[in-house]
Amino acid sequence: MHFSHIQAQEYLLAKPETTLDYPFGDEVKVFKVKNKMFATLSLGTGNEKNTDGKMAGHYCMNLKCDPDEALMLREIFNAVIPGYHMNRAQWNTIILDGSIPQGEIERMIDNSFKLVVSKMTKKDQASLLHHL
Repeated sequence: MHFSHIQAQEYLLAKPETTLDYPFGDEVKVFKVKNKMFATLSLGTGNEKNTDGKMAGHYCMNLKCDPDEALMLREIFNAVIPGYHMNRAQWNTIILDGSIPQGEIERMIDNSFKLVVSKMTKKDQASLLHHL
């Protein structure tokens, strides 16, 4: 059994002070911590530009990532591609096709959350990090 979009959403929403928003329409779920985006979740159509149709029929997440790690993950996993509609150096798209272990996806989500929190004020960081 692979990590489903429902499990992904539950894991994302379990992060401290995370909210769900739809600024790009009903098809794209945007997960924010203190109003800063750290993940998106949507169903791929296959028509996404520069993705070779890899996203077709799969739920996909955009996650923030350290640029060096982003490149490494793309080399290791076929289901990790440069962030669709994002800064491709700092975001990856993770295709939930069952090929990436659940623990690895959870680690990528955790890293995205921590990267976004690390750019916040010390006060906001402190209020969040005591939950982790």
